[in-house]
Formats: sequence, C-alpha cells, structure tokens
Amino acid sequence: MSAAPDTVEQDVAKVLPGLLERSYARYSKFTVAAAVIDGEGRVHYGVNVENAAYPVGTCAEQTAIGAMITAGGSRVIDKVLIAAGSDAVVQPCGACRQRIAEFAGDACKVVSVQGGQTTERVDFWSLLPRSFGPRDLD
Repeated sequence: MSAAPDTVEQDVAKVLPGLLERSYARYSKFTVAAAVIDGEGRVHYGVNVENAAYPVGTCAEQTAIGAMITAGGSRVIDKVLIAAGSDAVVQPCGACRQRIAEFAGDACKVVSVQGGQTTERVDFWSLLPRSFGPRDLD
C-alpha cells in the first residue's frame, strides 16, 4: 500500500485543474498543467504552450522545470504532478522524461491528478531506466 499524499501534494492537486484553462493548446486541444515540487518543498507550476509551427511548443512539465530554475534555490525535483484536460492519467512524454531526469532526485515520483485529487503514483526512474544524464558527463 502506498503512503498517503502529503498536504503540499494535496494542495497542488487542487490547483492544477484550474490551471488547465491557462494552457495554450490551440492546435492539439490537449491541455496539460504540471507542477514540480523541488527539494526544498517549493512548488513551481507550468502549462503547455503550443504555436503555429505545431508540434513545436513547450510541454507543461518543461514550463514547470523552467519556473523552478528561474526561481533559484533547489534544482532537485522530488515530485512532478500532472493533470490533463481530458482528465485521463497521463505520463510525461519522452522529451519531458529526459528533462525531468536532468534534475530528478533518487526518489522522484510522477503523480497523476484527476478531478483535483492525486491518483496514480509512479517512480520516475521506472519511466526512464538506464537513462543518459549529467552523471554520464562527469
């Protein structure tokens, strides 16, 4: 049995559905909102932003990671929470898995949000095993 979600995680889950309306998904119509909880417990939000050169755009996870880096402080991701406008359980795309791997802590989790509640919880490293990352460049 998994541990109960912490208060910060529950608060973030309640916020994400409201952020879906800020998504700019003019072309795919697939809205996504994400939050990154960093190693200091701070929350950084993002939404997907498409453009006319579709499929070039930014994913919600990418936007949230950028917000974390811009804010300064911890550059370690403890959790990534994701909500989709379809209310489906979604996982990060391949490109975002690589972006998360750049900053993911050893125990990083990806948490799906549906209807303002956390649902599925996945160990991030199970989504990108044997990945190439910063440790390979040291």
